[in-house]
Amino acid sequence: MLLNHLSLVIAAVALVDALPHPEDKVSRQAAGSQSFVAQTDCNGATYTYEQLAGYGFIPSNARDKYGDTIGGIGSAIALDHNSWRKRGNVYTGLLYTLPDRGWNTEGTLNYQNRIHKFAIALTLMPNATVASPSAPNLVFTYTDTILLTGPDGTPTTGLDADANGYITYPGFPILPVATYTGDGFGNPGPGGKRITIDSEGLVLNGDGSFWVSDEYGPYVYKFSSSGKMEQAIQPPPAYLPMRNGSISFSADSPPFYNPNEIITPANTVSGRDNNQGFEGLTVSTDGKTLYALVQSALDQEGGPNDPSRRNTRLAVYDISVHTPILLHEYVVTLPTYINAKGKNKVAAQSEMHYLSSTQLMVLSRDSGAGHGQSSSASLYRHIDIIDLTSATDIHSPANDATNGSIASAAGVLNPGVTAAQYCSFIDFNINAQLNRFGVHNGGAQDQLLLNEKWESISVVTTNPGHGSTNDGTEYFVFSMSDNDFITQQGFLDGGEFTYADNSGFNLDNQALVFQITVPNGVIPVAGED
Repeated sequence: MLLNHLSLVIAAVALVDALPHPEDKVSRQAAGSQSFVAQTDCNGATYTYEQLAGYGFIPSNARDKYGDTIGGIGSAIALDHNSWRKRGNVYTGLLYTLPDRGWNTEGTLNYQNRIHKFAIALTLMPNATVASPSAPNLVFTYTDTILLTGPDGTPTTGLDADANGYITYPGFPILPVATYTGDGFGNPGPGGKRITIDSEGLVLNGDGSFWVSDEYGPYVYKFSSSGKMEQAIQPPPAYLPMRNGSISFSADSPPFYNPNEIITPANTVSGRDNNQGFEGLTVSTDGKTLYALVQSALDQEGGPNDPSRRNTRLAVYDISVHTPILLHEYVVTLPTYINAKGKNKVAAQSEMHYLSSTQLMVLSRDSGAGHGQSSSASLYRHIDIIDLTSATDIHSPANDATNGSIASAAGVLNPGVTAAQYCSFIDFNINAQLNRFGVHNGGAQDQLLLNEKWESISVVTTNPGHGSTNDGTEYFVFSMSDNDFITQQGFLDGGEFTYADNSGFNLDNQALVFQITVPNGVIPVAGED
């Protein structure tokens, strides 16, 4: 059904018994008289995870005003803080969501990148318990979709980038391009070329424009409020994917209509690895500084294999000037976990959020576990905190050059390089909290099982309209899952292209809301200082 201005009906759900959850060595779960779930100290700053405050979902068969499936929207989200209101125990606001490159479990398609807009309502349910769980208390109402275009108005696409070549526009760096045949969906058409974006990070600016980060480049793009590309940030050469001695933006993701396409070599030899670009994106509360984080290590620094791909790069830009300036770079050493086969795996990061000039939230998670996956029990799915105070600024001509490296191919940091401090914080997988809203980690493969890919963070105050007097320090942290457009009732290309994912599953777009307390002086929401 089309969801133009229609509220999604959230049905009551059945009780799910508490399921066992792997112990986290750092976070401390509430016990005895403790009133919080977990607490962490990060370089002297204490953060508290108070409780899970909400759950909601958008059905897997929901469609936007163009007739296309609403999917993948957990790739990134941004709450409009100016819209955030409280009345009684109900909070309302506007939420912008960013799908990634479209349905691609069976090949990439000529899906035009876009940003969806929802009105949301969160009704607090403080008495929800495992024995008496709340129905979903976060409701979404679809209101609009903004289609993204290149500088000349040509639609962007989620198709894999060409292995050779690029497209150029005046005032822009070289940009990844996809050359497609027919209509790009496997049907007759004129073919063409489009800027290709695997959109993964989203920032809403005060003037209504957007920053969007990408995995193909990996680049960061600025779009107007109407969706037209205005600017592109190309990172240093060390980040750019290289094959056969030249830049190669392909992620070895053949199109749906040509699944046997071969990219040689399949993996890049330096720069970002396939599908491991700028997953994390955030901006300081004053809007002057942008942070972009690579999903895992660059190829020359330990990527793409486990466990050597732990040391990834964080790039910091001054965006207060017309042409953004790279100010700093830091190393973030990602957490690891032991999987069911006893292998040491890296929990690659999927998003971050600004806390202060020295601290950021980072969402790191495992893969292959959740609804529709071979395993239902996730082992690591966290929003953690990093501190940059003692981290080495690795920004230099040598480190930023093609094949420039701050770590060995085995992932060992060079002498003199200190990574950011990494502090464990919010564990998504605690069933004692999830079951209060009927959802669970591990156990049955049902609609109440958490999805695999949680990839977004947005933060709002619990006390809107009171600025930095926000009863000091309390906030809601929203996160949504990327469902990979997995549905048995899929529509794309204005509703003309239909599909049913081969998995046989219908994965809803799930959302969780965590209630936290931050230290005095930490203001993670623009406009509160």
